[in-house]
Amino acid sequence: MPASPEAHRLGPHVVGSRVVVRRILPGETGPSGGPAMTDVLGICTAWGDGRCVIAPESGDPVEIRLADIVSGKPVPPRPSVRHRVGARAAEQHALTLWAGLETEPLGEWVLRTDPAPVGRLLKRANSCLAMGDPGVDLDAAVGRIEAFYEGRGRRVLAQVERGSAIDEALSAVGWTPVPGGDAHFLIASLARALRAARSASRSAGRSARSAGEARVVEEGDRVLVEVGDGAAAGRATLDGDWLGLHGLAVDEAMRRRGLGTAVVAELLDWGGERGATTAWLHVEVDNEPALALYEGLGFSPHHTCRYLEPVSR
Repeated sequence: MPASPEAHRLGPHVVGSRVVVRRILPGETGPSGGPAMTDVLGICTAWGDGRCVIAPESGDPVEIRLADIVSGKPVPPRPSVRHRVGARAAEQHALTLWAGLETEPLGEWVLRTDPAPVGRLLKRANSCLAMGDPGVDLDAAVGRIEAFYEGRGRRVLAQVERGSAIDEALSAVGWTPVPGGDAHFLIASLARALRAARSASRSAGRSARSAGEARVVEEGDRVLVEVGDGAAAGRATLDGDWLGLHGLAVDEAMRRRGLGTAVVAELLDWGGERGATTAWLHVEVDNEPALALYEGLGFSPHHTCRYLEPVSR
């Protein structure tokens, strides 16, 4: 028997939302001898006059009599294609951020180090990307990591997805999180982020507009952008159609004037002109100002990563 309207969570309020609806197929018999039923998943485009209309992702809209609805509920929007990429595939775009990075495969893991770092030693460039299958047992994988980094005079580090099976396995054999190393991998549609950055820059007032022409220094698939005579700067690297933002910095005395957003807009514009459709970056989980900035530009968390090291070190 069809359910009463009160028996499910549907109604005129779901128009425009993604829903799943179970309905009776009038005149058809199901495997058990009762009425045949089927589910429809899609966007509800109409509700009223005894019917609703559901537009699935493919195919024609489906009109359903309200009397034939058995159950139904709103469901979350389907993740975008970029959000359906796994953490390992997303993090591999970071391998292109530094020219001359030395890498060595360990199954699907990647041992990586920067042989000629400029400034401080960056954990992302000097840790094992431990995501996926190492192709050997855990003890052997740990031995390979230790040999690789100790042989190069580097700190022994592994970057993992926080809360993953690998995070738990390494923790169980005595690895511990590096304090302050947890970071969100943020991701956005480049076109949407660029529109938001341009709008924010226009709204920032005279300070941002008076920053002058941006200084853009290109080197192949990499770019450096400076505004305000170097008061704010950032870098980006293009890897296929993914643009990685990194190294964004604003002089403390010049903050809250829209200069950081102006740099991001220039970087996104540079990437968009070269075919990038996805923008990404890492932000430490306790960096609230940066998280607020990027959330306002349409970035959202894809996953969270952390660094582990052997507890004895």
